[in-house]
Amino acid sequence: MINVAYDIEVYRQVLRDIIKKDDVVVELGCHVGNSTRIIAQLALEGKIIALDKGSQSKEKLDELIKEISTPIEFIESDVRLHETLEEVARKVNELGGCDVLSVDLGGGYHPDTTFKVFYIWSSTLKPRETIIRNRGLLDFLHSAKGTEKISSNKGWLESCGDDGIPTRLKELKLWSPKV
Repeated sequence: MINVAYDIEVYRQVLRDIIKKDDVVVELGCHVGNSTRIIAQLALEGKIIALDKGSQSKEKLDELIKEISTPIEFIESDVRLHETLEEVARKVNELGGCDVLSVDLGGGYHPDTTFKVFYIWSSTLKPRETIIRNRGLLDFLHSAKGTEKISSNKGWLESCGDDGIPTRLKELKLWSPKV
């Protein structure tokens, strides 16, 4: 299932509702780790891969990693880069797959970057659940009308197949069918 929220408390409640104790969670836009802490308290037997390009993140996540028993790997990188996605896809593949994709790129209004990041990452990782925090996407969902019924019941747009996987990552399927 794909969940969209804007209010940070609603976003964090959805995290509480969907994360299981042994989940592998990829968190895009962890900032200083406030939501990461919640994820770690839920995925006690799982693994978290938290990403952010902000300079404030590393120090705060290093502190959280020392404090929390759930394995957290912090990657300081831009989630829009294919190299970042390739690195995480390899790590997730080694862990048996991604259960939850959490996308909070500031929660701001502009949905274009957030949707592109979600689409490419979710098409590649194929999570069971996705939670996106973005006002623009939520506004769009509540304002849109349509008569066609196209639906996905997973955490990625399964109706699109593998269309969102970047060509370079599709080549990885030659080596591993789990990518």
